[in-house]
Amino acid sequence: MPRLTPDPLSADAFRRFYGDILHYLRKRTENPSDAADMTQDVFTQWLDYRDRAKVEQPRAFLFQMARNLLRDHWRKQKVRHIVQPHHDNDAEPVSDEHHEPMAAAQRQQRLEQLKEVLAELSPRRREALMLHRFEGLSQAQIAERMGISLSMVEKHIAFALMHCKQRLDHDNGTEQPA
Repeated sequence: MPRLTPDPLSADAFRRFYGDILHYLRKRTENPSDAADMTQDVFTQWLDYRDRAKVEQPRAFLFQMARNLLRDHWRKQKVRHIVQPHHDNDAEPVSDEHHEPMAAAQRQQRLEQLKEVLAELSPRRREALMLHRFEGLSQAQIAERMGISLSMVEKHIAFALMHCKQRLDHDNGTEQPA
């Protein structure tokens, strides 16, 4: 399996601006875990952005992403307070038998690919990512469970996401130019 070199632009932006963006979001949210999660989302979006090499001012660009996520976060909070959740008991569950066999095979292939990529991570990074993305724990809860600092959890998750994104892009032939 070829070893991927980290995208220097992504790694540099993460190192240079992560703390600033986290601080910015923590000052504007009531929950530090929400701020940490939004900061992760900023860098996930940054990794997904195809033209990031063309961005002349990455700091300003990342902060705009953070502002957009913050605005969306506030909207969701506002809606939660206005609208009471309701349960639709009449809704029919979607059955797997309605899906095309090709789609099921593609989903299985992506799952196998994801398992392989996750296996390449160090155990601590894999654990942090799994707890966050698959078990839905906040970064603060992960820090407590793993007995490490919140900052270390943030780094584990960010680097794990970066690795997964780069590896999956590489395997799918959609690598980003460095």
